[in-house]
Amino acid sequence: MLRKLLFQQASTARRLLSAQSIAPLLNKCSVCSYSSSSRSEIPQTNSIEQIEDQPTKTISIDRSGLYNPPEHSHEPSSDSELVKHLKGIIKFRGGPISVAEYMEEVLTNPKAGFYINRDVFGAEGDFITSPEVSQMFGEMVGVWAMCLWEQMGQPKRVNLVELGPGRGTLMADLLRGASKFKHFTESLHIHLVECSPALQKLQHQSLQCMDDDNTSEGVEKRITSTLAGTPVSWHVALEQVPSGLPTIIIAHEFYDALPIHQFQRASHGWCEKMIDVTEDSLFRFVLSPQPTPAALYLLKRCKWAVPEEIKKLNQIEVCPKAMDLTHTLAKRISADGGGALIIDYGLNGVVSDSLQAIRKHKFVDMLDNPGTADLSAYVDFACIRHSAEEASDDVSVHGPITQSEFLGSLGINFRVEALLQNCTDEQAESLRTGYWRLVGEGEGPFWEGPDEQVPIGMGTRYLAMAIVNKKQGIPVPF
Repeated sequence: MLRKLLFQQASTARRLLSAQSIAPLLNKCSVCSYSSSSRSEIPQTNSIEQIEDQPTKTISIDRSGLYNPPEHSHEPSSDSELVKHLKGIIKFRGGPISVAEYMEEVLTNPKAGFYINRDVFGAEGDFITSPEVSQMFGEMVGVWAMCLWEQMGQPKRVNLVELGPGRGTLMADLLRGASKFKHFTESLHIHLVECSPALQKLQHQSLQCMDDDNTSEGVEKRITSTLAGTPVSWHVALEQVPSGLPTIIIAHEFYDALPIHQFQRASHGWCEKMIDVTEDSLFRFVLSPQPTPAALYLLKRCKWAVPEEIKKLNQIEVCPKAMDLTHTLAKRISADGGGALIIDYGLNGVVSDSLQAIRKHKFVDMLDNPGTADLSAYVDFACIRHSAEEASDDVSVHGPITQSEFLGSLGINFRVEALLQNCTDEQAESLRTGYWRLVGEGEGPFWEGPDEQVPIGMGTRYLAMAIVNKKQGIPVPF
């Protein structure tokens, strides 16, 4: 389980969309309509327009049909600064906030966000990522990047971008593995998209960076990774990465941490699931009484889906930031050349109810002690495909294939055999364990240690997808 970061405020235009502008679209497309009750009474009606004609002084919430409301610990505790901040937002607005806004505040609030001021990765953190499992993961991603570079004609200058690099382990393993291929590494400028100052420091250490002594006024300080002699820059958003050069983008366990909106089927259609505060000052889920701006993304997602796929669902998750990010990636690749590799856990179709919280490697209630647990959701790979294809006719989308297929085709089997030839028994056990976790399915069959430490394979739960400029052909191993 794992994740990374997110950022970028939604566009001003999207934030300013009103219920009045969305409602006619929803009614016309028969995707949603809304009902309400509880705080104040609004007459039941099947017409969105009629609902809008009813003046209301307070926001009304339909709590009648919430789907599987989670249990609370209800243990008394003093509110953290983040909890006070969240409750302040709800109080100021006089009504609930979306799951997406809650998720974004919990993960990336500048003062108390889960990712901002701590190291959450590895055995001592809250979850372990594939690069932390074995060096072979980063090496295989490096093989993919080099193959794409060759398909691009071996350009002399390339931007290699990683979104949400965590500790920097993947990029460090990639550079170590590729360090013998000088023509490739000499072409690279590494760009790490990271909003956490704490993680930026860890990445600086992992890449064994050296800062240039040049302190001339007006001259940007040059930082170089000594692993392969490549320059390194940090950015808080992909848009800050300079354009104009061929670009290779790696998004490993990044999309799953982007904030999602949840919609639930109610008696009058799809209603957005929101987060409110009870009279006892506890967080709880409620349903929006009115169309929300995110409903436009729901409409788009439903348009891309097969009708039978939607009919059987009681909940749907949509991720506007994933759609917008994919649009940005596709436009960049279309204009500059290159490609993007996306590896994450998810589905090749509509995602229903996947949002989860993890604290110290255990699942917990997402509303309890926000800011102390990681939040993540399944990635909708079909939505990524549609978003990329909608953004540009000059890109092609390949996959998804399983992580096991991806790593196996790139040669991880040969790599593990080579490493096993010259290692101690303890190192061999670690290699086999890491190999199984990367490519296996279920529990490792060879394990002889404690049951609670048995390696669980990620091989089929994680998927890989590539978006590339059509001029470069089909990327390996798709």
